Amino acid sequence: MIKRVALIGLGTMGPGIAARLARGGLDVAAHDVAPAAVEKAKAMLGIAGGVLDRLGIEAPSEGAGSVRFAESLAEAVEGADLVIENVPENIDIKAETYRAIDRLVGTSVIVASDTSGIPITKLQAHISHPERMVGMHWSNPPHIVPMIEVIAGEKTAPETVATIRDLIRSIGLLPVVVKKDVPGFVENRVLYALLREAVDLVERGVIEPEDLDTCVSWGIGYKIAVIGPMALLDMAGLDIYKSVSSFLNADLANRSDVAPMVEEMTAASRLGIKSGGGIYSYTPEEAGALQAERARKLVAIRRILEDRE
Repeated sequence: MIKRVALIGLGTMGPGIAARLARGGLDVAAHDVAPAAVEKAKAMLGIAGGVLDRLGIEAPSEGAGSVRFAESLAEAVEGADLVIENVPENIDIKAETYRAIDRLVGTSVIVASDTSGIPITKLQAHISHPERMVGMHWSNPPHIVPMIEVIAGEKTAPETVATIRDLIRSIGLLPVVVKKDVPGFVENRVLYALLREAVDLVERGVIEPEDLDTCVSWGIGYKIAVIGPMALLDMAGLDIYKSVSSFLNADLANRSDVAPMVEEMTAASRLGIKSGGGIYSYTPEEAGALQAERARKLVAIRRILEDRE
């Protein structure tokens, strides 16, 4: 039974993951090598907790868990039943982290990666007893989005997958088991296919960014929040899909490189909200207000999807 969790690496996702695990009754020891990331996480924990309150997510009857911040990796993983790796998306950094964890925990401790798309099989090469390593991919913001992908690498034991799947269910979240260890898993493959087409349409001058966002949010996004893609095929009719895809598929973006528009913006350090501008521009005040507004709307949508007023 998993009760104690070590969360290694905080970044964007860490505070929400820690808050949600603790609300599920687990004791979390969080660690990051960057003091600034720890301070930011401490500030974000209360915000995430407030969102969970608004969602009506209560601690189990035996009591809420806790979050504490550990000064060292050794302190964080001591006594852990599960270690969740959440360090940057760089295979060398992850490999170094696994080697360090390997020296500090027993062979039965499950090591899960929150990688957004590096195949778990590649990561398993850097840890002993790879049967205990599994992908546990949360979606941002993790304290609001209830779906978590569970991915086995080539050497992951079925019992490891089952343990993480059952843990996710036990704290009131939705596990999705990905049957093949493909890059990007499922959520990001679907998302990046959409983003590739969206960027291409804007870059070619077909539509302005604001209008594209309106089109997707109030068109397909509005529907897909309620009706998944496979169910949408049935609703629209497979004959209609066959007819339209017979000519449209050949015209969709299929580039395998990064779009020039994105290359140019990143080269100019226009990285999005975190840099004050990307596709759009943001003042610090606007960024804070936008994030709060989006959290409020995501909470409201989730309550509706769960059939709660």
